[in-house]
Order: sequence, then structure tokens, then C-alpha cells
Amino acid sequence: MAKMLIDKGLSLIKSGSRVYVHGCGGIPQYLNCLLAKRANELRRVEIISILPLDNTYTDPKLKDSFFVNSLFASGFVRPCIADGTASYIPAFLNEMPRLFDENILPLDVALIQVSPPDKHGYCSLGIAVEVTGVAVRNAKKIFAQINRNMPRVHGDTFVHINQIDAYVEYDEPLIELDYSKEISDAERIIGKRVAELIDDGSTLQAGIGAIPDCVLKSLENHKDLSIASEMVSDGVMTLMEKGVVTNRYKKFHPGITTCTFILGTRKLYDFVNDNPKIFAFDVGITNDPTQICRNPKMCAINSALEVDLTGQVCAESLGVMHYSGVGGQVDFMRGAALSEKGKPILVLPSQTSKGISRIVNTLKEGAGVTTTRAHVHYIVTEYGVANLFGKNYQQRAKALIDIAHPDHRETLERAAHERFKTLY
Repeated sequence: MAKMLIDKGLSLIKSGSRVYVHGCGGIPQYLNCLLAKRANELRRVEIISILPLDNTYTDPKLKDSFFVNSLFASGFVRPCIADGTASYIPAFLNEMPRLFDENILPLDVALIQVSPPDKHGYCSLGIAVEVTGVAVRNAKKIFAQINRNMPRVHGDTFVHINQIDAYVEYDEPLIELDYSKEISDAERIIGKRVAELIDDGSTLQAGIGAIPDCVLKSLENHKDLSIASEMVSDGVMTLMEKGVVTNRYKKFHPGITTCTFILGTRKLYDFVNDNPKIFAFDVGITNDPTQICRNPKMCAINSALEVDLTGQVCAESLGVMHYSGVGGQVDFMRGAALSEKGKPILVLPSQTSKGISRIVNTLKEGAGVTTTRAHVHYIVTEYGVANLFGKNYQQRAKALIDIAHPDHRETLERAAHERFKTLY
């Protein structure tokens, strides 16, 4: 059957339509531009995406045409959430597929980016599966950008050309992310401290950011590590190349590095292309705590913005200002806690670049509690490691003050004495 022309396909998107856009590094930039050219004809088209890494739909000039409902916010979306021209849908990553499968968010269209079809007609979603595969099976219409720069990744990535209602062939560089140029001394120290907590034979999940990247760089002398993560970065590639990651002991797809998206440099994208040792799965699989906990010595490494003296963690907002999202932090923190000899690990520098303590008496007003104090085990700063599991409020406060920046410890001690009456 002849394919619909892409212009005709995009013309089916009307004011009020709900459109899923391939997220993370899989964003179909050219396809987005084609839709944006119709902005004057459209009002309040709802865009659903995870970590949108281009600013097509957050351009202030298009605020009446498009409204972004982000499943995990990026730097482009944050100011729009703040001024009311975008919003955020709180959800655990492992539960996001239900939003489409159960018709909670019915999709009119999915805009995706894929590799060219193979001889059997199968294209690959490449470096970003997350909930895109779920969107493809639920959206009324599928429009694709076929890009020869998109790697062909194994796993739950394949979409047959016959599933696609209209496409455009357009090659452009994929979005890249490189944290190596932004690393501070505190982040390097934290990376080394976390590496000391990780035993040989452990299975790792490392979240997005400079500190998780530092952790991976500090693991090059470890042996027989495995990766069961939501994200694969350049740091994972390096450990695989050096033979540190063998995936020998993991229970979920032993011998294979598993993830739901891949984000890094072009070197990483070339490395994952047709690599049988890397599989990308639906986020409902990779982030399922019942799957995660099957892996022995599961170590989950995630970043925080702020931690209070009882162990409550905010990783998604700065007070009332939305910053990122719940993401997969709780999925992996819980999975690691239930794993045999597992270690849920949260990392943060002791203070901000402006010298404000990140360990606080109480979270800022309006801050989102991403990870509850009952979920928290290890907290790591450049000043040490606090294991809060099994500790009461007073003991937690003392352990956290001990790893706070020295400039803030006295103030924190006074606040803790006023709040808890004693420390021991």
C-alpha cells in the first residue's frame, strides 16, 4: 500500500490534538520543524514527551500553538513550566506505559525517529525506547523521520515500515550529551567514594548527570560488573571496552547490557550500533522493581538536589520551581533495596555553586519529595558516606551533618537540636 506523503500526514494534526514526540536523544528534529511550520494554523496542540532536548515546541513565539506536557523536564521545558506555558505529569518511569496502554492519555499521533528499514522492513527506534514503543502501538497515526545516523539497537526497538503511516527521509546529527567537561573536584571525590561502596560482581544502574558519570570513571579497576539501567552513557561504553562490565552475574538478560535509552556522544552511538551485547527495552520492563531486585548486589546510583535531616530527598524541584522529574529514581532505589546485598545510593555535592547547603533542616517550601526517608539507605557527598537505614531521626541528623559542608555544620546542629532535642 502506498504511503501517505508526510505533508499530508502532518496536516491531520489539528488544534487540540495530542501528539507524542520521541524523547531523549531520539527527538526527530526535522520532523518537529515541519510541524512547527504549521504553527499559525494550530492552537493548543498537546505535546507529550520525555526529556525534550530541542526547543521547537517551547519557543515562546509558538506558545499559543503548542503546549508541552512533559513526562520528565529538560532545561528547555523548565522556564515554560514556570510561566504556565507547559506542565509536568508526575509518574514513575515504570508506570508510564500505562498512560497510553490504558488510554489515560489517548494519542492521536506519534512522531518518531528511526533507522532505515532492514531487508525485512524493520526500522529501529535506536537510542531511545523509553515509552516510544508503547506510543507506537497506541497512537492512531505514526509519522517517522528515517535518519541514517540513528543506530540500529537490539531489543524492543523494532517498528515495521508497514506500521508507519507517513515518513520523511532526512539525515541529521543526533543530539549528543557530554558531561566530561563540566566535572568539579567535589564530583570527582564523590565518584571515588561511591566506587568504594561497590563490590566486584555488582549490577549497576547509573542515572543521568556528572556525578554518576564520575562514578563510572572510578570503576575501571573493578571486575565482573553488570549493567541493568535505564540509561547507557559513554562511561558504560568505556567499562565495556575495558572488560570491566561482563554482565556475568546479573539475572535479567545475563551477558547483556540492558537499558531503555542511550545518551552521550557520537562515539557511543557508533558503539551501540548493531551491538549484540546491548539491548534497549520498554521502560516498563527495565524499571520494574520486581525485575531490578532479581539482580544480586544491585547498586542504584542517583542524584539529589536537596536532602533534609530525616533523609527526605528532593531530586525534581528547587522549592516550587520544577526542575526535572520523578524519573526512575524510586524504581531503582526500591529495586536495589530488595536485591540480595543491594545498595541504593544517592549522591549530591554538599553545597551549591553559590555556597548554599544541600543538606538542610527541612526541604524548601514547595519542594517535591522524590524519594521518601523510608526508601533512603546511602547518602554520599564529597565529605563522606551516611548509611541511614535502621537509624532514627536523631541518628540520621547526626550522620548527615557529618557529611555536610563544614561551613554549614554548626547551623545544622543548632537546627537539629531545636527539632529533635538531642543528637546521639
